[in-house]
Order: sequence, then structure tokens, then C-alpha cells
Amino acid sequence: MEKKRNSFIIPLYCFGIIAVFAAVLIIPAARAWFEGATAEHPFIMGFFKFAFLALSGELIALRIKGKRWSLPSYVIARFALWGLIGVWITFMMKVFSSGIGSLIEKNIIIGSGSKFLKALFTSATMNLTFGPTFMAVHKCSDRVLDMIKIKEKVCIESVIGSINWSAFVRFTLIKTVPLFWIPAHTVTFLLPEAYQVVLAAFLSVALGIILSFGTKKRSV
Repeated sequence: MEKKRNSFIIPLYCFGIIAVFAAVLIIPAARAWFEGATAEHPFIMGFFKFAFLALSGELIALRIKGKRWSLPSYVIARFALWGLIGVWITFMMKVFSSGIGSLIEKNIIIGSGSKFLKALFTSATMNLTFGPTFMAVHKCSDRVLDMIKIKEKVCIESVIGSINWSAFVRFTLIKTVPLFWIPAHTVTFLLPEAYQVVLAAFLSVALGIILSFGTKKRSV
């Protein structure tokens, strides 16, 4: 019974959330409300944008890996964690965008009059400095939830020691940062500010799904 309920409710949630955000882009009144709410409450909106979209991506990735719809452990905690990540990313995107813009205005770096160069420099700076820290923290937080699920002792040493940092550096930092995140976030910073966190969340969804297909293919 639970599997049947999951097979109905989870995809309904995932595709419903995606449909809602798509409607925001299509319907003028919804788009106006969305932009106004984001301008007035950027961090609250950042929380919910990322929480809903990123959790949807996580559920879709689980479906691809496990060949059935299922909930991850501590789904409410994961929702809250994704939301806090959305607040963190909203803040850092403003910091890096404003900082790079100021450097360009003062002619400390090139790019005056070029939206593309500003977006590229902002993306590269953010992903090469803040990005690795963010990814490492997120990996540790996921590991904590996994350890709680299987009732392992949770402490800094056990969390850090259970993560394959060599693979993290070789793949996540050396490959995905220059080949995926910097180009993708360059596009993100070309968008109006209200939609930057939305695209950032969609990118997390997309990468999670791509990696799930890769994991599935290797396991066959």
C-alpha cells in the first residue's frame, strides 16, 4: 500500500512543483507577483525556491537509481536543509555579483559594459572560492543524515572519515566545477536577479539526475 501511495504522491509532487514554476514564467500576473515577492523577501523566497525544487530533484534521482518512487530518509530535514542552502546561496550570489560589479566599475578588472564578462567573472569567482566549501558542507550534511538512519555514531571524525575526499576532489572539484558549474552559473548571472536562485536550483536538479543516470549505467 505504501509503495502504491508513493508511486502516486511523489511524482505528483515532483512534476507539480516543476509545473508551478513553469507557470510563473508563462503567466504574466504570476510572474509579476513572483518578481515582487523575491525583491521584497529575497531570503524567504530563496528558502522555498530551493527547498521545493531541489527536493524534487532528489526524489527524481532516487527514482532513477532505485527504479521506483521512494522517499529519502528524514525527508522533512532534507527539505529544511535544502531551504537553508537556498538562503545561503541567495546571500552569496548577491555578495559575488555586487563584488565583481564593483571591481568592474572601478576598472580593477575588465568587463565594463559587458554583461557576459560580469556574469563569467562572477560565476568563476564564486565557484572557485565559495563553491568547494559549499559542496563539502553539503556532502557532510548528507552523510550525517545517512549515519543517523543506520544508527552510526555521528561526530566530526566519523563524518569526515567516511567520505571519499579523493573522489570529491577528482570529480566534483576538478571536473564538474569547470565543465558544468562555471558555464551554467554564467548563464544564471545573465538572468534577472529574481530568477537566478530558481535556475541555480534547477541546475542542482539537472546535475543530480545526470549523475543518477551515470551511476545507474555503471551498475548495469
